[in-house]
Amino acid sequence: MLTILFDGIAYGMLLFILAVGLSVTMGLMNFINLAHGAFAMVGGYLTVVLTQQYGVPFLWCLPIAFAGAGLLGAVLERTLYRPMYKKPHLDQVLFSIGLAFMAVAATDYFMGSQQQIMQLPDWLRGRTELFDGERYALGMGHYRLFIIAVCAALTVGLQYILAKTRFGSRLRASVDDARVAAGLGINVNLVFAATFAVGSGLAGLGGALGAEVLGLDPTFPLKFMVYFLIVVAVGGTSSITGPLLAALLLGIADVAGKYYVPKLGAFIVYSLMLMILLWRPQGLFVRKGGK
Repeated sequence: MLTILFDGIAYGMLLFILAVGLSVTMGLMNFINLAHGAFAMVGGYLTVVLTQQYGVPFLWCLPIAFAGAGLLGAVLERTLYRPMYKKPHLDQVLFSIGLAFMAVAATDYFMGSQQQIMQLPDWLRGRTELFDGERYALGMGHYRLFIIAVCAALTVGLQYILAKTRFGSRLRASVDDARVAAGLGINVNLVFAATFAVGSGLAGLGGALGAEVLGLDPTFPLKFMVYFLIVVAVGGTSSITGPLLAALLLGIADVAGKYYVPKLGAFIVYSLMLMILLWRPQGLFVRKGGK
């Protein structure tokens, strides 16, 4: 049981890093970006190519994946996304899902349709067993423990940036009222662009971390789109705490459901989502004053 809980927490933390960028950009810009998973796929493929073809150490690939996906996000935000901010939500959905399908087709053409295999360093392989032979034995995979540590550090860092820094203050002001924030001298467009780039970079980092756990192939943006949307819908778009808790609930429920009742598949996850949304339609956490 403890092993299932541990694996569920690791899976949930990974989903949080993958989805938190979408949560922040939706809460800030009120933009529905269904192509968010494409940035995660970019980070994953960057890591696979750099480690397998160029021998770059895995730890060096993580910041490269973040920077590469973030740079791509900044360029696309400036050229493609910004004109769509004031469009109706249906136009945004059609536009972004079109980008997702284009990313899938381009990746399939250049990289092939086969699933990629991530080569982890030796120190991240293996497993540590605690209380072996007892009822509540705990088996901790070294890589999943690494994922929990990295994601926990990122969560603390994000919370600090949003709550304690000048950029976080400007971001919160832009969320509450962009027109007033611009009147006070805040460059709202720059805040939007930086937030979109960081959100895309986090997705790329999540893709790099998750390639070994989730699998990586050209259909990645479509395969996990529903999971990203569940984290955002259940957790809300006004805080970091909500998506974190939603991702942990989703991860634990998914792992436990597949272990105990594998025939039900994702039914348990969707049932949990429906119950939470019936209880709190606006998500688990809604910041007062946010729009």
